Amino acid sequence: MSIEKAKDYLKRFGAADRAIEFPTSSATVELAAEAADCEPARIAKTLSFRVGEGCVLIVAAGDAKVDNPKYKARFGCKAKMLAADEVEPEIGHGVGGVCPFGVNDGVAVYLDESLRRFDTVFPACGSANSAIELSIGELETFSASAGWIDVCKGWQ
Repeated sequence: MSIEKAKDYLKRFGAADRAIEFPTSSATVELAAEAADCEPARIAKTLSFRVGEGCVLIVAAGDAKVDNPKYKARFGCKAKMLAADEVEPEIGHGVGGVCPFGVNDGVAVYLDESLRRFDTVFPACGSANSAIELSIGELETFSASAGWIDVCKGWQ
């Protein structure tokens, strides 16, 4: 996986040493919440989608689900997640460790409104056993976010 790529990227913010490597898997919301000792909703899951010829990442709360009509209204197409074998070559991180840090050029990162209710969240950090605790402001800055969007449901 690409934890070193994520850490290298986070160095520019002085945050590389804040990356946590767990002795167990954190590849799913439930496993990550257990490893980070937090509620599942505070896991900032990073979802990868095909939009036209490119890809976007949407970082959303662990209890949020993509709302297809909202997604289509925002991106002009049906929500189509990347296949598992497409994720690493297209995004730069493999399934289970996809994060918004150190992604491939041309991949836009969006933050879903479902995250704003928390002071801190735990996105992955490039591997299936890593995370980093960030304030919402840090997540916005560190991810080089293209903006806040509202494309999820089930979390209100």
